[in-house]
Amino acid sequence: MKTYAILKIVNLQPRKGKKTTLGITQTHNRHGYCTLGEAFNRLDFSSAVQDIRRFNYVVKLLQLIAKSQLTSLSGAAQKNYFNILDKIVRKVLEDQYNPRLIKDLLQDLSSALCILIRGVGKSVLVGNINIWICRLETILTWQQQLQNLQMNKQVNNGLTLSDLPLHMLNNILYRFSDGWDIITLGQVTPTLYMLSEDRQLWKKLCQYHFAEKQFCRHLIPSEKGHVDWKLMYFALQKCYPIKEQYGDTLHFCRHCSILFWKDTGHPCTANDPETCFMPVSPQHFIDLFKF
Repeated sequence: MKTYAILKIVNLQPRKGKKTTLGITQTHNRHGYCTLGEAFNRLDFSSAVQDIRRFNYVVKLLQLIAKSQLTSLSGAAQKNYFNILDKIVRKVLEDQYNPRLIKDLLQDLSSALCILIRGVGKSVLVGNINIWICRLETILTWQQQLQNLQMNKQVNNGLTLSDLPLHMLNNILYRFSDGWDIITLGQVTPTLYMLSEDRQLWKKLCQYHFAEKQFCRHLIPSEKGHVDWKLMYFALQKCYPIKEQYGDTLHFCRHCSILFWKDTGHPCTANDPETCFMPVSPQHFIDLFKF
């Protein structure tokens, strides 16, 4: 049975006259909840990590929680969080899928846990301190395992990247939206390295992620007097957020007040359902619970 999360608007004596959001329930059991931890438990992110289209979305959500919302999770939500994290790490170790993304998540999480453990007594920490220390030790173990991860060499007697014509290889590079992915692919062959260093490629990437006013403030000329768009991209990335791309994302239906995965959809009763659907980024999902 498919499940959907309903988002209610609730007046909760808001400060400074603002309306405060929320309360979330499941359509099949109608249990109301209004915290990030409860929503995190109910939306079944544990299954979502097995879907490659939703994997990056869930990882980004976990990373944002690690940075700012870890202490807001209940004991049950914490357990669910680390169970999902365990599944993510296992998937990466087995499938070798996007290890760089998980390394970043674990680095942020270990830093957050170190600060919480050192500051015990100064902030509210749900759960026994020894449990948090064990979790930190587990994270350090995961980091070591990922550090030692060896990418399996694919045995394939068929067509490879090296066999593709230059224009097709170039087309592949132009479809990437992450600079690190371009650099990684450029390390595969000398030809790909040459294509990955193309100034026009990095210029297009800067124009995709950043407004003209933003990169005009950070122009970085090369030794030949041209703009070094590759350095520009990584410099701008430190100052401004880049556009996020996911294979599948959570959406919110304004008509039915339901959160759902876009690829799954939901039986909307509106005359024109598509006009009611609004994408929910990982940060937007967390912001829904800040009140």
